[in-house]
Amino acid sequence: MHLPVKAFKLFLCTWYLFTPLDPESYLSCGADEKITLLGAIQSLFEGSIYTFVFFSIPALNPNDEEIPYGFIFATFMLASMLGSSIASQLLARGSPRVESYMQIVFVISYASLLLPIATNFLVAPSTVKGGSIFFAGCLQLFGFCTFEACVGIFWPSIMKMRSQYIPEEAKSTIMNFFRIPLNIFMCVVLYNLCHLTNLTKILLFLLDLSRLWFFALLKGPE
Repeated sequence: MHLPVKAFKLFLCTWYLFTPLDPESYLSCGADEKITLLGAIQSLFEGSIYTFVFFSIPALNPNDEEIPYGFIFATFMLASMLGSSIASQLLARGSPRVESYMQIVFVISYASLLLPIATNFLVAPSTVKGGSIFFAGCLQLFGFCTFEACVGIFWPSIMKMRSQYIPEEAKSTIMNFFRIPLNIFMCVVLYNLCHLTNLTKILLFLLDLSRLWFFALLKGPE
């Protein structure tokens, strides 16, 4: 847990030399490990969301199947809305705590995107060019919808956690720090657009790291 925190403190010192922003924002972010971890978690998970945008459609039609793109996109949006509705109900009740159910969300989101890898081993891939979506594609679509539901839960929940951990007067400045690693992640993703296997590895890496750092945040000092 201390390695990313120390690395980010070094980044803060370097950044502060070249930007005329409020020094209190840097101090609060560098001094509180939970703020650092929370910002890193959001950047990593948000990076996985953007990677998923590039990854999902090529994974569903590796042989140029004729798939209903509009229906699939609408299904993704419906799953995300369902996740947001679940999050709003949980936040309104106040029980379980955000930190408790988000542990489950991170695990489910990671497992749902292991499904494309699992289907490649368990289901024989289709070798027919064109045609409709194949059976393995249907299983992958189920996993992708599950991930979108987790995304729907993630956004309102991470906003709640930001209000708990990050001072209001420094929130916008602190969160802008973490747009930099996010943009770096996306440059790597765009460089690997033609390599579906590499995109899968990047996607799972970002999700796994965000999951591990979330557990580190929970185990940190109060």
